[in-house]
Amino acid sequence: MPSLLVINPNTSESVTLLLQQHVHQEVGDALDVHTQTARFGAPYISSEASYAVANHTVLDAWAAALAQRPRPDAVLIGCFGDPGLFALREGAGVPVSGLAEAAFAAAAWHGRFAIVTGGERWRPMLERLAGALGHTQALAGIHTVAPTGAELAADPAGARKLLAQACREAAERFDAEAIILGGAGLAGIANCIAEQVPVPLIDSVQAGAQWALDAVRDGQKTAGIGGFGVAWQNVSPEMAALA
Repeated sequence: MPSLLVINPNTSESVTLLLQQHVHQEVGDALDVHTQTARFGAPYISSEASYAVANHTVLDAWAAALAQRPRPDAVLIGCFGDPGLFALREGAGVPVSGLAEAAFAAAAWHGRFAIVTGGERWRPMLERLAGALGHTQALAGIHTVAPTGAELAADPAGARKLLAQACREAAERFDAEAIILGGAGLAGIANCIAEQVPVPLIDSVQAGAQWALDAVRDGQKTAGIGGFGVAWQNVSPEMAALA
């Protein structure tokens, strides 16, 4: 059976369990899903500084995973922001995507899209990522709610009410043809509130799982070199071994 590695770039095991549950629910028996939690960094990525560290944690998590099991057939970065995406894609030698990239592609199929997520400081980071991935014109706008994704995940009932209203506001404010509900900690909420939103609602974790299915099924090619070619210093032994 083809295998999928899902990397959680933050240190919260609860988020890793949520990713495992919802990705497995989406792919069923088509993929053997493994998860890897960041060994250092922030419990939840919500700022430029925590995002910068997460770029390193993703590479370290990849190295740690390779030390434990065979190379997977695809890798999904389980963070709506995709830290480490370009670096890992360069050296993994297998298809790599992230929750944001997969969700952007799924939403753009409907037309111009808006993003709803938790944490105001995510706005510039997501705008930058959308531009890097070629979605500047398709991104109609970003609507953030005050609680972070971690805080929303801690109050599911309150989160559903708040996010449903935010999605409706985003659809109207930005005249969006689809809405992305972004965040690993928000997995599953889109299905609960979709009927309350007037346009298609994309769950970023579900979109990531669907990307993985397509990548493996279609034999998606990667331009990655299958190694990093860097003489690392003072990194973990597993990461040093990838040089």
